[in-house]
Amino acid sequence: MFKDADIKTIHKCVAVRHALTAQRLGVDAVSMDGFECAGHPGEDDITGLILLAKSARKLNIPFIASGGIGDGRGLAAALALGAEGINMGTRFLCTKEAPIHEAIKQKMVEADERSTALVYRPFRNTARIFKNKVAVEVNEIERTKENLKFEDIAELVSGTRGKQVFVKGDPDLGIWTAGQVLGLIDDIPTCHQLVTRMIDEAEMIISQRLRNMIA
Repeated sequence: MFKDADIKTIHKCVAVRHALTAQRLGVDAVSMDGFECAGHPGEDDITGLILLAKSARKLNIPFIASGGIGDGRGLAAALALGAEGINMGTRFLCTKEAPIHEAIKQKMVEADERSTALVYRPFRNTARIFKNKVAVEVNEIERTKENLKFEDIAELVSGTRGKQVFVKGDPDLGIWTAGQVLGLIDDIPTCHQLVTRMIDEAEMIISQRLRNMIA
């Protein structure tokens, strides 16, 4: 149906085996999301360095690198590993244009790569979120509650509460997704500044640093 309408499809995958299935079903490209990513990284815990390299070996369609990328080094690395481009979520949240409360952007700047938590693991629906008071409480319930049901944490992880984080600027109002790329965020640029800077960094690394290694 999509192809008949000349619509290009990009499918998110967290495992090469899933990407191969998507390729067989006819998608135009896939976004390969490493374990570092915000949101749902799957249940295999495979980081980007392995995931991207294996994708380059196994796939015949273009793939985009996602998870843990926030600067020109990450862009250059993704291209070197075979990706046609990159996808960023957490990094773009921390830009001037992002429609979230400035206090949350500042909280992200102050955070580091250890500032995330994994929830929903008992339900095999793992999600990486910002490590705040609610995340700690959810993890404790997941660890100690006998006969755990999703209803035991449902109120804590509700989307309504999470939305209020971005509206009111209180990082502990609910859960909100964030990736380990937090460790690479130390400013709040415009989107144009961020993208331009990343491209310049990547070009410098590829044309100068890497070139000098084989000169």
